[in-house]
Amino acid sequence: MIGVGVIGYGYWGPNLVRNFSDIPSVDLRWVCDLQTERLARLRLRYPAVSITEDLNDVLSDPKVDAVAIATPVSTHFDLAMRALRAGKSVFVEKPITATAEQAERLIEEADRRGLVVAVDHTFIHTGAVKKLREVIQKDLGQVYYYDSVRVNLGLFQHDVSVVWDLAVHDLSIMDYVLGVQPRAVSATGIAHIAGSPENMAYLNLHFDTTLMAHIHVNWLAPVKVRRTLVGGSNKMVVYDDLEPSEKIKVYDSGITLDPMAPRAGEQKQQMRIGYRAGDMFAPKLDITEALGSELAEFIACVQRGTSPTADGVAGLRVVRILEAATRSMAQGGTVIELAPQRVLA
Repeated sequence: MIGVGVIGYGYWGPNLVRNFSDIPSVDLRWVCDLQTERLARLRLRYPAVSITEDLNDVLSDPKVDAVAIATPVSTHFDLAMRALRAGKSVFVEKPITATAEQAERLIEEADRRGLVVAVDHTFIHTGAVKKLREVIQKDLGQVYYYDSVRVNLGLFQHDVSVVWDLAVHDLSIMDYVLGVQPRAVSATGIAHIAGSPENMAYLNLHFDTTLMAHIHVNWLAPVKVRRTLVGGSNKMVVYDDLEPSEKIKVYDSGITLDPMAPRAGEQKQQMRIGYRAGDMFAPKLDITEALGSELAEFIACVQRGTSPTADGVAGLRVVRILEAATRSMAQGGTVIELAPQRVLA
């Protein structure tokens, strides 16, 4: 049995508690939160779980092997570092830390102690995103573009911009399904409420190939949209997270070039291009709850001493882009080069 403590019982904490409770190999021992009324509600549903407002109660328990942190981003580093130094593996809500330097320090601390660091990139554990990765790697051919939109009305955050709140999802998905890293980032954004972080933004990711990536996030949209389009030389795919069943649609669409046609002149150039509009295929998807799968993987990694799919390094890659996008927005959309990432265990 792996002893687990959950730190933070606000928005996401109850989901962590529910899913940990369903894993047979987990002994959910503690839930820690500073708000007593939240803990009182938990006690009614999970009477066997100990509750506390003092993190030391969790970290001093020798039967706790791992902690899950679901608190504001600004607290992630300090809480995770305290847990690692107490000999506990950590599962941290996204984004993993507020800076890349903090993420690097967590990774290095965990490596020294032989502990596991995981970040809650929930979407990469969904059946839809797993299928998206498979389609991109097997069917699309050369990937031309990655274009995603994630917009809705609210919820405005006071401590992080829309980029750190919403774009982190799309960046983690992109990191997982493409398997290549951007070399630079440019971004524009705006805050429509004085003194608040940006509530809408556009990110452009630049790669060393002809691949282009674009991410649009917005808290001020009249409708909710969660859609990603990926185009390749062979096929194209649409991922719509709001679709009830056919979340992934693969299109046998694209262009073909006639190698025998003349190459010079606009009219002759058009003669070279042929348009292909074939069938659409919607594959069957695994509907297992993503968070349950993700936490089960984390627990298995703690047991075996292996790395999870979204490990600390994956979290670091995303935070590096978030930092660069923030700098770019502050400089009016300047292209920010991403320094080569140090090799971290």
